[in-house]
Amino acid sequence: MKSDFGVKDFADFCAAHGPGYQKDYYAMYSSWWDGITTEPNLMVIPVDDHMVHRGDGLFETFKCNDGAAYNLAAHWARLERGAEAIRLPLRWSRAERNRLLAAVLRAGGHRDALVRVFVSRGPGGHSANPFESPEPLLLILSVRLGRPFMELHPGGARVGVSGIPVKPGVFARVKSVNYLPNALMRREAVERGLDFVVSLDPDGCVAELPTENFGIVTPDGWLLIPPPDHILAGTTMHRAALLARTFLVPRGVLAGVAEHPIPLELAQRAPEMFVFGTTPDVTAVTEFDGHPVGNGRPGPVFGELSRVFAADLRHPAMRTRLMD
Repeated sequence: MKSDFGVKDFADFCAAHGPGYQKDYYAMYSSWWDGITTEPNLMVIPVDDHMVHRGDGLFETFKCNDGAAYNLAAHWARLERGAEAIRLPLRWSRAERNRLLAAVLRAGGHRDALVRVFVSRGPGGHSANPFESPEPLLLILSVRLGRPFMELHPGGARVGVSGIPVKPGVFARVKSVNYLPNALMRREAVERGLDFVVSLDPDGCVAELPTENFGIVTPDGWLLIPPPDHILAGTTMHRAALLARTFLVPRGVLAGVAEHPIPLELAQRAPEMFVFGTTPDVTAVTEFDGHPVGNGRPGPVFGELSRVFAADLRHPAMRTRLMD
């Protein structure tokens, strides 16, 4: 590698360059060179890949516990829907993706990991023309799996209303790498001293958080999640809603479960509300828009829903075994 400062050996650079955050990067597969690396400095994307300079790509994130991926079929289905929506060829079957995923986990040496899968338009030029790319690129990355939010913050989450507008139409419903609004929302939450912020749709109804979904319990006992018009359909949110409908409604913990617009005024009166996500799982919101939710502590519906969700995480039918 030549520079104005002389000739540098890239292997020497890798040996000397090991910032602390790299310890959380376990292994990565790249179809660009059809191999796996455990060297973080080699976990890179070609600069002419259209995912880099045009945001023309998709991604999925899911967790593996003890060598098994949770709810993997739902993540693959969403990736496939997204690929169809943006006309991105997905040349790897589910069986092939699972094989590569297992190989990445083995190479990384960690049975518990967060997995990020990227499918891009691929390298080939620097214009906005997608036909410059002769073939798509697949990346599978395993990194450290963080602890769920409620394990770290058992008192619940503080959520505010964001000033960042929602993405319009298909751009909200496809899990693309175009996450600038999401990144700005996350920055907003940090700068305001909050755990999360939530956006409002054009009708003033609650939409979604930077990388999570939202739901409330109404004063009359219904669990409401936003309809899919202005949000990404979260796998955790929909799984939690199904579990609530299956286990909590028959026992009278909830009156019902529905996809329904959530006006801000209704959210402000909710006795309980939740954040749903791959990393935080089911999280209780105990402060919303500067005011306590309910009595300011995680409520009874959260207690029951988090319990059945924790059991679902361990249910054999929901786990795809990838490591022996």
